[in-house]
Parts: sequence; structure tokens; C-alpha cells
Amino acid sequence: MTPRDSLELSLPPKLLLGTNNQAKVREYRSLLADLDRKLVTMAEQGLSIEVDEAGDSLEANARLKATVIAAQSRLLTLADDSGLEVDALGGEPGRLSARYAGANANDVERIAYLLKRMNGVPWERRTARFRCVIALATPEGKVKLYSGECPGFITFEPRGEYGFGYDPIFYLPEPGKTMAELPLELKNKISHRGQAASKAAMALKSGEI
Repeated sequence: MTPRDSLELSLPPKLLLGTNNQAKVREYRSLLADLDRKLVTMAEQGLSIEVDEAGDSLEANARLKATVIAAQSRLLTLADDSGLEVDALGGEPGRLSARYAGANANDVERIAYLLKRMNGVPWERRTARFRCVIALATPEGKVKLYSGECPGFITFEPRGEYGFGYDPIFYLPEPGKTMAELPLELKNKISHRGQAASKAAMALKSGEI
């Protein structure tokens, strides 16, 4: 065995974060900080993998992304799909949350479009939830799913400077702030992604996958 082989054996195994969203990467690095795994991104591994999110549900898209990326990278992969479900809009935007205002829209444009759709809806009917489904996939094709859900309300205007996506208009009755008004540490304790990541981390620690 060479010195390099010995070094590689002593390093923690890699867990590939299957996303190009840098805000998600930052959250997962915080959420999974206590794992005995080296969290790596596709960019850090020199990978350029695009997966068409053609599934008809968050679960299907998370599974699709994780399995494709794991197979091509040959690394244990974590991928997710998450969405905002607004009751007054019949559950929209759901799995289409990132593309709700068009494929090239940014967060500000997506928020403006959703608020326009919600125009005239009174506070008591502005109920919504964030949902996240995480898939862990091995290069051999084994997959496990873990989910989280966070209920709240859609505000009438954006508030807060933290977070990303629809966080500035997602109000949490407890602690009485939007998701974008919460520092990352507090957000991770209560968010949909935090809940799903906690379950995934427990599975990794227990050897479930």
C-alpha cells in the first residue's frame, strides 16, 4: 500500500451534494456539519451533470436527480426537490416552484408573480407549506427518501434579508417572522429542509444506506 492509498483510506468518505444551487449548498454544509463525511459539490469534483426534472412529484424528482448523479459520479449522492404549496392556489407552485414565473426568472420575479396571483386573498386563506424530499442514492442504484414539511402563511409583501427562494414571503406563526428573517441556525431547526436533512443524517449514521 502506498502512502497515498493510506491517506485516502484515513479520510472520511465523500457525500456528493447533487445541486448547483449555492444557497442550498450552504444550508446543507450547515445541516450536515456533524456527519463523518466529506461534503463535496459537483463543481469541486469537476462534474457537469444536468438532470431533467421530468418527475410528476417532489419524490420522483429527488429520486431521479440522486440516482442519475450517483451513477455518473460513482459517489454516494444527496439530492432534493422542494416546493411551496399554497392552498389558495390549489397547491401551486409545488414541484414547479423554481420555474413558476418562467424558466429564467429570479427569486424577486418569482415572488412578485406569486404575490400577484394571491392578490385579494385575505390573510386567513393565505395558508401554505414548504415541503422537501431528500433522496440518498448509491452508485449501485439503492435509494432512500426522507421528507420534511413546514406550515405557514404567505405574506402580502417580502420581509427579511436571509434565505433564498420564497423565504421572504413565507411567514411562520412561531416565531412570528418570515423564513427570510431567521438566521440560518434557527431556520435549520424548523425548516422543511432541516427536517428532511435530520432524517437523512440519522440514516447515514446508522448505516441505513
